[in-house]
Amino acid sequence: MLTAIKGLHHVTSLAADARQNNDFFTKVLGLRRIKKTVNFDEPSVYHLYYGDEAGTPGTVMTYFPFPHIARGRPGTGEVGTTVFSVPKGALGFWKERLAAAGVAGLSEETVFGENRLYFSGPDSDSFALAEVDGDPRVPWTHGGVDPDVEIRGFHSVSLRLRSAGATAELLQYMGYRLFETKDNVTRFFVPEGNGASVIDVEALPDVTHTREGAGSVHHVAFAVENRAAQLEVRKALIDTGYYVTPVIDRDYFWAIYFRTPGGVLFEISTNEPGFDRDEDTAHLGQSLRIPAQHAHLRSRIEEMLPPID
Repeated sequence: MLTAIKGLHHVTSLAADARQNNDFFTKVLGLRRIKKTVNFDEPSVYHLYYGDEAGTPGTVMTYFPFPHIARGRPGTGEVGTTVFSVPKGALGFWKERLAAAGVAGLSEETVFGENRLYFSGPDSDSFALAEVDGDPRVPWTHGGVDPDVEIRGFHSVSLRLRSAGATAELLQYMGYRLFETKDNVTRFFVPEGNGASVIDVEALPDVTHTREGAGSVHHVAFAVENRAAQLEVRKALIDTGYYVTPVIDRDYFWAIYFRTPGGVLFEISTNEPGFDRDEDTAHLGQSLRIPAQHAHLRSRIEEMLPPID
């Protein structure tokens, strides 16, 4: 069993409109835009990152906004709901704030003893806020939301699978422990994790496979401290029979990828070097950062990308 994985690092999704996406996460949810860069494989498209002040692993939501992309179809083989942590007693504030902003899909539920508020993103993305008592993480305090109720970072993601067994075994090999099963949902957690330490696995044997598009999660990334730990994880996964990509430099972290038995794309990302490698913390996300291999295209890229605040 692996011990290097400490919870989520980031979640990356697809969107249709960069400005709408930016406004939702910075103005409605009050997160900080910590990086404005471009997709490594398609530099005509933004890669936008949102999180806490420094972009701490376990707080970072990222998006590829592809103009005119079709709406995704929810199903199995994907991340179903991305859940953020908020303090105890905060859901009343958030319900009122989200309703005032015209956010759709508001509903409340208690899951494994935690109060939740579900809501939809601009592309019908599935989100929830979970009340967590004593989450010590420090939120971004300049997003127009009272610090007493602000988002602390991720709480969890849910995996929607036709069959949960093989992925459940994988999660336990990755260091997650079984917490409890209720109905068709099994919860796993990382002991002494980074706060974004929970994975819920939903078994949905009669649901058809997802069709990826706007509102879909592209991949979910798990955090390891450094490159040495990442190489240990990579070797262990390969030895277990998984095809794992070589290490890829993503500027702000190093990444490896592999496909789970249920079809979800997993990434293992390093906490190093961090989002301040090319911008100081006070100015994160303000200027357009271009990966080195696309630097010669800067003027063309700037012409193609829609301006965002």
